[in-house]
Amino acid sequence: MPRSGGSLPPEPGAEAVGRRLRRAAQFLARALSLSRAHTVDFYTRGLWAQLVALSPDAVLHALRKPGPLWLQRPLQEAAGAAAAGPGDDCEFSTVFCEKTQKLVNMQAFVLAAKYHSAPDLEVCTPLEQMLEALNGKQEGRSEMKTDEFMNDKKSHEVQVMSQLVDSIADFYGIKQVIDLGSGKGYLSSFLSMQYNLKVYGIDSSSTNTHGANERNRKLKKHWRAYQSRAKTGVKGQVLEEAKKGPVEDEMKCKSSINEDLLNANNHLHGEDHLATSASISLESAGVFTDSAMSRTSKQTELHGVAQLQSYKNKLAENAFSIMNILPSDAIEGTSSSKNNYLELSEDEKEQRKMASIKARASKSNESNIYFPLTSYITAGTELSDIITDLEDCIMVGLHTCGDLASNTLRIFTATPEIKAVCSVGCCYHLLSEQYENQKDCTVETWGFPMCQYLKEEHWCCGRNARMSACLALERVAVGQMLPTESLFYRAVLQVIIEECYGVTKSDHHVGKIFSKSSSFLDYVRKSLKKLELDESKLPDSRIMDYYEKYRPRMNELEAFNMLKVVLAPCIEMLILLDRLCYLKEQDNIAWSGLVKLFDPVKSPRCYAVIALKKQQ
Repeated sequence: MPRSGGSLPPEPGAEAVGRRLRRAAQFLARALSLSRAHTVDFYTRGLWAQLVALSPDAVLHALRKPGPLWLQRPLQEAAGAAAAGPGDDCEFSTVFCEKTQKLVNMQAFVLAAKYHSAPDLEVCTPLEQMLEALNGKQEGRSEMKTDEFMNDKKSHEVQVMSQLVDSIADFYGIKQVIDLGSGKGYLSSFLSMQYNLKVYGIDSSSTNTHGANERNRKLKKHWRAYQSRAKTGVKGQVLEEAKKGPVEDEMKCKSSINEDLLNANNHLHGEDHLATSASISLESAGVFTDSAMSRTSKQTELHGVAQLQSYKNKLAENAFSIMNILPSDAIEGTSSSKNNYLELSEDEKEQRKMASIKARASKSNESNIYFPLTSYITAGTELSDIITDLEDCIMVGLHTCGDLASNTLRIFTATPEIKAVCSVGCCYHLLSEQYENQKDCTVETWGFPMCQYLKEEHWCCGRNARMSACLALERVAVGQMLPTESLFYRAVLQVIIEECYGVTKSDHHVGKIFSKSSSFLDYVRKSLKKLELDESKLPDSRIMDYYEKYRPRMNELEAFNMLKVVLAPCIEMLILLDRLCYLKEQDNIAWSGLVKLFDPVKSPRCYAVIALKKQQ
């Protein structure tokens, strides 16, 4: 039962959320043709003339036009008009031509996109309001400085999300947390040590589980020393071994997002890594920025063979220590036992694995425990099959990829023991869509749509549009640029391989060749080799002819990508509203809403879907 003194914050009702969803869907139905077009196709197949009545220079000029009032004044007027209307709808009939459906008004387009993204839809609950209502206790702890063993981005995410999760746990008086897609275990470890919660971190990758165990062992080794230092105010070098910087859960799919941005859909897959070499800035226009933002730096982790070997050696010495709990398939035994294990059938291996997990889980009911487990989660997963001591708990997910975010909500609604959920999704391009033609998709429960309205409408975003939703407009607005030149190289390469080799589809990937190429000519040569095409039939002069032909139209590429960036928050919000409406449709939910947890420049996927169940 919830403790006395706490309460639930005000929430947008199901009817209001439904209206916002319909409003966003109606606008996107007109605008999605821009986001559904692939960047390469748009540039090489003359789609600009088919979809946009304005010139590329006019589009870029409109986006660079100085002065935040350019957006703010008409936005306020439109918002006032919408509030006065009975249907809470806002008409943007001047954005697209009624006859040709082409984009004709750039100012109205940006205004409409802003109006249909999170701040102006007014569906989000402020984090401060959520914490204040829950009345989460935060005093009396020696606060752990996560930036000593995480990079700036991950530290920001873990500190903010764990504070909210602890407040919800305190509100319900529960101590167990299930972290789905736990990755390297940064959130799980912090919840366990900082907030004395019992956390089960479940990830489908045994490599991530290995890393989570090793990192958690190091953190616990230094935890008491850290607390002592924090209490006395002594500054020192703490957690040095665990300071190599994380590979964030969201970022593990980022390279896929960046590569797919350059892919020709249903053509050649793979591309050059997103660079930061364009020349567009929306900072002066104030587009979509709702707070002061600062740049964020990238950090990477080198997780090498030596670290894994060290882990294996230490594991042998501490096989039964609570600090080294591992799934059975992650333990290296003696050579004879390993050989015996390999002789077992797959069913016997799975039975041993589950028995080992259950045995370890039943050994302790203590709090301040973190159990990293390896298991593939689907919408039909029974958590009690994995966690034998499953009790009243909270389910969390920090940047759960693709369908895992949707499945997290389905498991939450179907499992009585789960009293609350806090889910931040990512990698929308990996979602399965029920009404998209996904030939290789075998899922029984689709990632999108979830709510009844979009299902009845047979709503489909399409992969390219979902990929656009992953773009970070706030980062572009503060000067972190799009990879225009690498996109240009990839687009012209597409033309070359189709016209000179007759290839429209291939199982080979171009990959991250742009950053390794000294020139366009060098890029094409390396790409042809990787695609296993005969480069001898193509002289240098012919390659450069293509370059010279398309170079003058490079502003089309730049302008088109900016249109997709402007639409990105609208598509993301449609996906999030679909999930929120799904929760509003459930009978056992006491409160549900969207909460902006993170600084979108540091962490672009910053919105959490949160729900709390009614008490019996």
